[in-house]
Amino acid sequence: MTPAQPAAAEIRAPQPSAHPVPDRHGASLFAADPDLRALLPLYLPADLFAHLLPHLERMGALAGGVLDTLANEADHAPPTLSHRTRSGLDAQQIHKHPSYVELERVAFAEFGLAAASHRGGVLGWSKPMPPAAKYALTYLFVQAEFGLCCPLSMTDSLTRTLRKFGEPALVERFLPNLTTQVFDDLYQGAMFMTEQGAGSDVAATATRAIRDPQAEGGWRLVGDKWFCSNPDAALAMVLARMEEADGTSVAGIKGVSLFLLPRTLADGSANHYRIIRLKDKLGTRSMASGEIRLEGAHAHLVGEPGRGFVQMADMINNSRLSNGVRAAGLMRRALTEGQFIARERRAFGKRLTDMPLMRRQLLKLTLPTEQARTMVFQTAEALRRADAGEAGAYPLMRILTPLIKFRACRDARKVTGDAMEIRGGCGYIEEWSDPRLVRDAHLGSIWEGTSNIVALDVLRAVRREGSLPVLQAHLAGLLADTPLDARARATFELAIANAAALASRAAEAGADGDVLARQAASGLYHVTSAVAMAWEAGRIGSARRMRLAQLVLAHRVLPQDPLAGGAEPDWLAETVAPPPDGAVRAAERVDQINVF
Repeated sequence: MTPAQPAAAEIRAPQPSAHPVPDRHGASLFAADPDLRALLPLYLPADLFAHLLPHLERMGALAGGVLDTLANEADHAPPTLSHRTRSGLDAQQIHKHPSYVELERVAFAEFGLAAASHRGGVLGWSKPMPPAAKYALTYLFVQAEFGLCCPLSMTDSLTRTLRKFGEPALVERFLPNLTTQVFDDLYQGAMFMTEQGAGSDVAATATRAIRDPQAEGGWRLVGDKWFCSNPDAALAMVLARMEEADGTSVAGIKGVSLFLLPRTLADGSANHYRIIRLKDKLGTRSMASGEIRLEGAHAHLVGEPGRGFVQMADMINNSRLSNGVRAAGLMRRALTEGQFIARERRAFGKRLTDMPLMRRQLLKLTLPTEQARTMVFQTAEALRRADAGEAGAYPLMRILTPLIKFRACRDARKVTGDAMEIRGGCGYIEEWSDPRLVRDAHLGSIWEGTSNIVALDVLRAVRREGSLPVLQAHLAGLLADTPLDARARATFELAIANAAALASRAAEAGADGDVLARQAASGLYHVTSAVAMAWEAGRIGSARRMRLAQLVLAHRVLPQDPLAGGAEPDWLAETVAPPPDGAVRAAERVDQINVF
């Protein structure tokens, strides 16, 4: 007998509402993150927050759907390099996938993310925006696309450095194209610093700058740059060693100067350098990185001769903060995906979020994610104050920047990896966002200084900038403005004192104390973020956030017995003012405090 064929109803695919593999694609990343909306009024003027809110909502909606699709397409179709035209002309071109070009248009033209800090008019706001505004939008954008955030950051940072140190005529010539939102007129920026023998050790820079009155800008550059992201950018900042007419040059860091390198000369001809090849990278596949050979390239001196590293350091610090923003955004996207899966996926007759181990796993993802976001806005506010010339703001910004670059970028690697596990086998498949997040997360700990270099920079800020007492005073001020249970306050105060003592001991010991640099940097980061999160909790009336702040200390700072069974310390307490309207949201109930 021939077996009966199954009826059509028996072979239909399950309906989406009943599908066992939850997929939140298309949902807003801003709406999924109510804490972001609650915290932004603490760091933005009320009128600017109200003005930005619809733009934040639009960016969140785009990042959760359209931009995420574009990013996935661009990630799977990396840029390519052609050296000649089909008729044999030497005309190098990097070919970008149309999806990447559309991402560029949204970031640079529609939202003006690289221009917002430098001129009025972006998104209809009459003045340049403070860093927190730009980074709030970038924080949402990076949750969809990480690779393009490098050119965004470098364009923003190059513009800042050029305005700060460049000759007025040079600024006047290039600033309009660097800050335009007309896409076809835009000049993107890059930073060509790394050489095969000179990565973090800038003093080993071998690229030569030769004076030539006939060259545009008066200098020619000769040498190889080993790792150049956005290599076809219209403008790049380059470190090179100035060479005298007799061929001699100053050795060490004092011989290195900063130059502006245009891709195209004033007469429309190509400048004298070549892209040798593009890098095949683990992550940021959407964005081109390459090797550059400078063959007598025309360049403009920026700032004082011999002070190239000091001037480039301003650009690097800005880029390091951007690295922290990107790490925070990656963690938030990973956490958002994990929370959604835990709520929507069922196993063994329960939602995953109802299972104690999953709740603990989500908590362990939440703490570093919330720490990083708070540190982004604390550092952005310090940068705003430093640029305004406020007393004490520069040393505060000077230590917060390497702190977030060091710890948040390392945390992102673990958070994205652990969040992938929540999705299970699908999380390992390239159709989903998880692999891209994991691959991209590893970049932050490498670019603009590896973890060791940045941890040592924290000690440098303590030794040379007097940053530690300024940071302590800042944290004391935040605590004084925060309602706290007496036991919790004493615990916070002791943690500040101990972290500062470790950092001071490491800094005072000189080279012998460098071995403590990473431990000291982690301690300062964890304590600073915990105090700032507690301050935020008091300002917005959130018992949940106060508990998270205190759990940062409990899980990441205070001594723990790994065999004690994970009991919470008895000093954890919520002492916060009620929300302004007197309402207590369900998410704020203490009995639900660990539901994420």
